[in-house]
Amino acid sequence: MAKAVERPARTSVWLEGKARRSSSGRSGQPSGLDRDRITEVTVRLLDAEGLAKFSMRRLAAELNVTAMSVYWYVDTKDDLLELALDAASAELRLPDPESEGEDWRDQLRVLAGEYRSLLVRHPWVSPLAGTYLNIGPHSQAFSRAVQRVLRRTGLPARGLTGAIAAVFQFVYGFGTVEGHFIARCADAGMTQDAFFQHAMNAVGAAPETAEFIQESADMMEARGGGTVEEMRERDFDFALELLVAGIEAMVARA
Repeated sequence: MAKAVERPARTSVWLEGKARRSSSGRSGQPSGLDRDRITEVTVRLLDAEGLAKFSMRRLAAELNVTAMSVYWYVDTKDDLLELALDAASAELRLPDPESEGEDWRDQLRVLAGEYRSLLVRHPWVSPLAGTYLNIGPHSQAFSRAVQRVLRRTGLPARGLTGAIAAVFQFVYGFGTVEGHFIARCADAGMTQDAFFQHAMNAVGAAPETAEFIQESADMMEARGGGTVEEMRERDFDFALELLVAGIEAMVARA
């Protein structure tokens, strides 16, 4: 029996030399395309149709070329998704950690808000960030900015990675849920407020969950906010301030 050929485990487009290939592709490639254009259209398709519906064939149709033409520029769909992930990260506006007079707290709030907005604008970023190494140049620029801002807090070096995890894993979870909720409302053809009220009415009417809703009524009232977006903004801001206060407390303790 012939032995199956073992393929080397895939690592990352950024580690295999593929990202350094000229964006114009290999020699003999079809004219009128380049890798930047392919990546740009990939991002647009992922925004419009989602990750589940994305395929190289669908991309080729959007580009008005054959599917094989795309492979002149990228070897695999995985490679292309990694490129798209880093292209999205290019949208992040980064504060200058070395800027004199800038408070690290304000810069951390900016970075957290930027990352949250990215996850909401591009819901497909969340699963890809959890699938790939996400070490492209734009992602590294964001990570470097985060690290430099956290170094200015006064935390001991042993606590920096934990602080980064506390803040940005929180933002990752918050932005992921927010982005998916917005997409779910759009799929249902309802506004966020209408969808939320519909869900609350249904949960409140069910005997097994009505008691829980009643127990939570005072929290919901105290939370404030007339719309889902306002309630979400208050929750995000308060949670982020808790984390900032936690960093300040740990610095004081150290």
